[in-house]
Amino acid sequence: MANNNPRPAPGRTLTWRPASLALATATAIATATATATAITAAAYSFCPGAGAQCLSQGWPRAGDQGPAAAGYGTGLSGAGRMGMGYADRQFIVMMIPHHEGAIAMADLALSRARRPEIKALAQNIKASQTSENLQMRSWYREWYGQEVPGWALGSRWGWQNGRGMGGPMGMGGGMGMQGMGMHGMGMGGTNLAALRQAPDFDRAFIEQMIPHHQMGVMMASMAQTNSQHPQLRQLQQAMVRAQSDEIQRMEQWYRNWYLGGR
Repeated sequence: MANNNPRPAPGRTLTWRPASLALATATAIATATATATAITAAAYSFCPGAGAQCLSQGWPRAGDQGPAAAGYGTGLSGAGRMGMGYADRQFIVMMIPHHEGAIAMADLALSRARRPEIKALAQNIKASQTSENLQMRSWYREWYGQEVPGWALGSRWGWQNGRGMGGPMGMGGGMGMQGMGMHGMGMGGTNLAALRQAPDFDRAFIEQMIPHHQMGVMMASMAQTNSQHPQLRQLQQAMVRAQSDEIQRMEQWYRNWYLGGR
């Protein structure tokens, strides 16, 4: 039988993915794109005004270039680039629920994981990302004079009842999140219901947390380009370092535990 997961060369980082991880990673990328578009659409409907009112609050306004005006959907340059006026605000609004997804998975791991390595990682993820959320909320109040909108904190995304982004919330054009093919899925392709029921929790946790972290690294890396607050840029850089390191550890565990060290 052909070996579809060849051993990486010595000194090289892992460039292949087992089939389950490859699927999870592809799901995370698709979810990232759909999530960014959905959140931007929600921002349009959330801002009640137009013109100077929306711009002063950091939101896109009618007449801007749709999701591309917020920097999503057309890449990192040109029309698709985040405007300086609301890049930091959009990042905080997106990263807080993304962190909440990781915290929810970590909470499950603290009670369900069998291996001490997974429990220790979960404890670190919960502590660090809870602290980061508190810091981002504090900055949001300081910079924008209000709390992070409730729809980012769970009231419209469904984190509070464990449904992830699978609720029937309709977007501006009448298409709900279910129409995007993400029923039961959280930020980054996580599925808490499947994780709860997984017969091998540790394996399922890794297969979900790696793409979730990959999405977080992608978000933080993209946002650094246009961040106008040095302290937020430093936090974004710390997120990239920490989550990249955790991805490498989880990949090594996966090789050792499930692939015979390949």
